[in-house]
Amino acid sequence: MSDRAIIRIRNASFYAYHGVQSDEQSMGGKFEIDVDAHADILAAMQGDNLKRTVDYEALYRLVTEHVTSRKYYLIEALAYAIVEGVLREFPIVDLVTVRVRKPHPPVKGVVDYAEVEVSGHR
Repeated sequence: MSDRAIIRIRNASFYAYHGVQSDEQSMGGKFEIDVDAHADILAAMQGDNLKRTVDYEALYRLVTEHVTSRKYYLIEALAYAIVEGVLREFPIVDLVTVRVRKPHPPVKGVVDYAEVEVSGHR
């Protein structure tokens, strides 16, 4: 039996004001976030104990706080801030990957989304 697990949040959607262009900062747009938090949660699995794992509701609150508390020019900076926050707030997490997507980015062409993936570890 494995003691490792990945706690995931997929496609958390937010309306926020990130981007380089002034209309992105003033009118806002949709952003989608994925988080993969890797941790040793054997004690949580054996004891069925929420306090020994990553509470995905708390993880979602952390993501929400970072997405909505300030404006970022770059989705790279937003993803990095979330990675740093997860590693700071969840000591059990030893590796985290965050993907930030901007659907229909303002480019001269048809694009489903722009996405950045940032990882961090202890």
